[in-house]
Amino acid sequence: MTARKNRGIRDWRNNAVFGSVLLMMMAAAVSRGVLSVSLILFVCIALLHKNFFAQVKNFAATPFLWSLSLLFFLPFVSGLWSDDLSKWSDVVRIKLPLLFLPLAFAGGWSLSKKRWLFLALFFLALVFCGCVWGLMDYAQNAAQIHEGYLRAKTLRSPLENDHVRFSWLVSVAVILCFLLVETTQRNLQKILLLILCLFFVVYLHILSARTGIFSLYLFLAIYVAYTLLKMKRRKQSAMLLCTLFVLPILAYVALPTFKARLRYNLYDLSFVQKAQYLPGSSDGARTMSLKAGWQVLRENPFGVGAGDVMHEADKWYAAAVPNVLPTDKFYPSSEWFMYGAFAGWSGVLIFTLVMLVPFFVKVSERKIYWIGFHATAAFSFLFDMGLEVQYGVFLYAFLACGLWKVLYVKRQTSDVRQE
Repeated sequence: MTARKNRGIRDWRNNAVFGSVLLMMMAAAVSRGVLSVSLILFVCIALLHKNFFAQVKNFAATPFLWSLSLLFFLPFVSGLWSDDLSKWSDVVRIKLPLLFLPLAFAGGWSLSKKRWLFLALFFLALVFCGCVWGLMDYAQNAAQIHEGYLRAKTLRSPLENDHVRFSWLVSVAVILCFLLVETTQRNLQKILLLILCLFFVVYLHILSARTGIFSLYLFLAIYVAYTLLKMKRRKQSAMLLCTLFVLPILAYVALPTFKARLRYNLYDLSFVQKAQYLPGSSDGARTMSLKAGWQVLRENPFGVGAGDVMHEADKWYAAAVPNVLPTDKFYPSSEWFMYGAFAGWSGVLIFTLVMLVPFFVKVSERKIYWIGFHATAAFSFLFDMGLEVQYGVFLYAFLACGLWKVLYVKRQTSDVRQE
């Protein structure tokens, strides 16, 4: 009876985890509030059980998981030297998934291969629908959107029009398509996945958000090196290498949005090179924020705390660009500078180590996709403050932990039993 009862509890928990993961994925496409509720539900299901302390022990014994939580604890501890505790609490609240999701994924729950495949295909379907939604608006308002691309505007995108995060998400969908093509044995599925992958690639060039574009090409470059050095597939490597050079040329010739975006970027960068302030400038505002972040780090080698980053950055803006518009002032556009502002040079070092840890994690023979994912994530954080917004924190933590759960080959601590 006891064994049957334990098996029943285990099956119930696995089913509940599967359902809550689906709910989180759908919620991300709906609203921040629904996402928060679904996240709390998943965490409660995964953490509230009799073997909670064994799960914490497994979490503490897994460097990848506890290193992710450092991205929460660093700003949390910085409250000790933050003056603006209201702003500090906002930062800490946004970063909570970096603590709770690694803890939740450290549990003994497990999903079958069919369920993981369903979740992967469901993820691809959600991203596909998000792309189509934006393209439908593009088809109806093409002239207006083309004109907007000359003024730093882009297509409408999901995640409450967060084109930076969504473009990175589409690049992750490309990585997932490559992974599924390699694992499936059915030719029809391979063909459909390759078509879907091509669609995502074309969409990224239409959207022309640099985070997604550069993440795509970074993964393709890594994959080319992998096929050439590890798999000895010279023909496949040559084809992919040609693709890397031909794709942007074709996009420039065939896609008005890509061409307009490139023209605007060159125009924008001309002001950056001359150190001239251009109101509404995308690259200009980003460059100013990086300069402000560097100044905060130089003047505060031990950090200013998560609540006071913008207060300190404002000092640089006031001295260097006194006429800057409020809409052109924002947090330093690099997570390295953000964590440096939180805790000084120790914060920069810790963030660097956290970004490096995944590359030393032992995963399955499909490590190339694990490396590709984390390389694109680290690159995006280099020139973006993705961990300062709810969608960025959730997507990174959820996808990183989910991929770890699928690919990690080391046997989890035996004390974490299936409930």
